[in-house]
Amino acid sequence: MGIVEILGLAASVSLLSGWRLYLCVLATGLAMHFDMLPLPEHLAALKVLASPWVMGAAGLAAFVEFFADKIAWLDSAWDTLHTVIRPLGGALLALAVVDPADPATQAIAFILGGGATLLAHGGKASARAAVNTSPEPFSNVVVSTAEDVVAGGLLVLAYTYPAAAGVMALALLALTIWLLLLARRVLKRIFGARAPGKP
Repeated sequence: MGIVEILGLAASVSLLSGWRLYLCVLATGLAMHFDMLPLPEHLAALKVLASPWVMGAAGLAAFVEFFADKIAWLDSAWDTLHTVIRPLGGALLALAVVDPADPATQAIAFILGGGATLLAHGGKASARAAVNTSPEPFSNVVVSTAEDVVAGGLLVLAYTYPAAAGVMALALLALTIWLLLLARRVLKRIFGARAPGKP
């Protein structure tokens, strides 16, 4: 893979970790296990992601997350719990994908990977908090299922066609910013209407 593909793949996986961290860990472990993602020597310790035990734990956590994310307000509690976990996981996944030549590049990959994950996590958590204000119970399940399908599909696409990963990362970044702005508008309208003195 060239530098563009590697950076695009790292950015895509980091952003998707903000939605489905455990699914990303499992997908990265599988990519390493099947030698789709060769690791540089100095990051050989991250080969642990390809361990059957780690992939099993990630698969179990992804299974739990799949159901927790479908229940209104439990999904927001799950997101709150993962506000620290997802960015750290996304930063480590960025290190697993990027092949830095020096410690400075390694630090930049770690920081930007964590930042991208935190941004995506913020977009997801904000959008889901807005969806949870809906009185009917089905919108939460629909949105969560859409996130599952999009995250899974984009992970497969990113690892199968790394050249497309850069475009995907830009699209995910735009989607994340749009979700943040949309959630802000919806929550402002809902809580602004309930403020004292408002009709």
